[in-house]
Amino acid sequence: MREAPVGIVGAGPAGLSTAGALKVAGVESVVLDRDDRIGGSWLRRYERLHLHTVSRLSGLAHYPVPKKYPKYASKDEYAEYLQSYAGHFELRVELKAEVTAIRRDVVPGGESGYIVETGSDAWRCRSVVIATGKYREPTIPPFPEMDGYRGSALHASRYVTGRDFVGKRVLVAGFGNTGAEIASDLVEQGAAMVAISIRTMPTIVPRDVLGRPVQETGILLSRLPAKLADRLGKIVARFTVGDLSSYGIGAPQWSPFTAKRTPVIDVGFLQNLRANRIVVRPNIGRFVSDGVVFSDGREEAFDAVIFATGFNTGLETILNIPGLLDESGNPRFPSGSPTSEAGLYFIGFLQSNRGLLYETEIDSRRLAATIAAREARASGASKSALL
Repeated sequence: MREAPVGIVGAGPAGLSTAGALKVAGVESVVLDRDDRIGGSWLRRYERLHLHTVSRLSGLAHYPVPKKYPKYASKDEYAEYLQSYAGHFELRVELKAEVTAIRRDVVPGGESGYIVETGSDAWRCRSVVIATGKYREPTIPPFPEMDGYRGSALHASRYVTGRDFVGKRVLVAGFGNTGAEIASDLVEQGAAMVAISIRTMPTIVPRDVLGRPVQETGILLSRLPAKLADRLGKIVARFTVGDLSSYGIGAPQWSPFTAKRTPVIDVGFLQNLRANRIVVRPNIGRFVSDGVVFSDGREEAFDAVIFATGFNTGLETILNIPGLLDESGNPRFPSGSPTSEAGLYFIGFLQSNRGLLYETEIDSRRLAATIAAREARASGASKSALL
C-alpha cells in the first residue's frame, strides 16, 4: 500500500491545475493517469484542433499560458504547456496508472479516507480528487442495422485528418463543436461530399465578434440573469450568424445560459455551409449496406460515417461509493466543491459559456484551499493525539 495525502485521478488540465494549486498551498499530491505521457489525449486529437478559448484565459492555477503561444493555441501547443506546467511545479505524476477502483478506507489516525486502486498499485489517501472529465469514454448510439453497413464507421475520437477521406462521401453524425469542425476539415482536405446529420438544433456563435473573442462576451453575459443573457446573445447572433433556415439549420432548440450548454463556436463551418460545401441532413433513422436512411425517409450512400456523438464519464466503473453520480454517470456535485463524502471531490465536469479551462483554473484554486484546510485539521488532530 502506497500513501499520499491527496490522490488526483486524471492528469488533464483539471487534475494538473489542482495539483499545482495544492503545491502552492503546501500540500503534496500524487496524480494518477492511464496515459503514457502528460498531454497525451490532446496530442491524439484531430490535427485541425485549436482552443476555442483564448490562451490568456486558458491557463492553469499559478502558471499562465506563456505569451509565446498564439491567441488560440493548437492542441500540440496546449499539450506542451501541460507538460511544462507539471515540470514547473515538479508534480508527482504516475503515468500508465489506470485507476480501476476508488473505495472508502480508514487512514491512520482514524479519519475517513480512501483507497485508490490501479492495475499494479493501491494508494491510501486522505482526500481524492476525480478529474477524469466528461470526455473519458466515446459513445455511439445504437442505430438500427449498423452491423450491416459496409463503409468505414468511426467515432470522432479516432478521427485524425480529412486527408484520410479524400474523394469520399462522408457523413458526420452530430452537430456539436467537434462535428462542425470535423465537417469543415473534411471539406478543406478534399472529401468529395460532406453531410452533417443534426438531431437537435444548437446555438451557433462566431469565435470572434468584431475582433473580440466570444469567450470574453460569455464572461460578461454570465454576470447577468440567464434569460437576459440569452436574449442579448440572440441579438448578437442575429447580426453575426443570421438566418440559416435556407441551409437546413432552423432556430436553436436550446439557449446557452438557461440550458447551461456550450454553443457551437464557428471556426469555418458557416463559410463552408453557405458555399454549399457542407449539406445538412436530419437524424439517422437506420443504416443500409452502403449508407443510411434518414428520419425523413431519404436514403443516401456514404463511404464513411464519423460519429461526433459525444462521450460519457465512465465513472460508474471505478467509483464504488453510492450516491455520488446521477443516472447519466455525471457527478451530482459542483466542480471543485465538497460532496456528500468527506474528502472526495470532482473537478472539470461542467459545461460553461465562460470556457472550461477558465472555470477549471478558478475551481482548482478554491478546491486546493478546501483540501489544505482539511489537511491542516488532520495535522492538528495528529499533533493533539501525541500530547
